[in-house]
Amino acid sequence: MSTTSARGGGRAQATRAGLLAAARDVFAESGFAEANIADVVARAGASVGSLYHHFGGKADLYLALFEDYQSRQEDHAAAAVREARAQGVRDPAELFLVGSRAYLRGCWEERALARMFLAGGGPPGFELIARRRYREWTRVNAALLHAEDQPLGDTLVLVLTSVVAEAGSEVAVQDDAEDAYRLADEVLELIGRITRPR
Repeated sequence: MSTTSARGGGRAQATRAGLLAAARDVFAESGFAEANIADVVARAGASVGSLYHHFGGKADLYLALFEDYQSRQEDHAAAAVREARAQGVRDPAELFLVGSRAYLRGCWEERALARMFLAGGGPPGFELIARRRYREWTRVNAALLHAEDQPLGDTLVLVLTSVVAEAGSEVAVQDDAEDAYRLADEVLELIGRITRPR
């Protein structure tokens, strides 16, 4: 690859990242329906043409923001599980708790985005896309927890995933980090009791 091509690719990535960052702020402030593409472009220091080149429009920009957010959440959880495995953790329930803790921390750390997506009001079809991502998350958790090896395994995974998802919603709307992390810890303690009854 030539140096010119590499620089052009770097510029394109920087433009895309700048548009996503600006969109995050504009959508969080105004909601999807009221958000204005001109405001996104102005904040990003980009052109309208570059926005349409990278995203195709406001709906695609919102969906790209959601996908980026979800990918980061998944990456944080997967990295935490990998690290726990590297430290010798083998218990599926403990690994689930480790991944869930990373997810809940991510909900607080990216609370502006989490709140925005929870508020609804995205483009047409957003709820279906979000539901598909949720089902994929449930499948990943089923594999992690070896759901096929236990009675009511799939149902348990559905319940646990739903609890963590709802907890993430609540963590994101807390007033401060202390309250958010306390809530996360309490939810994880309860999940621990469910998955490892005494």
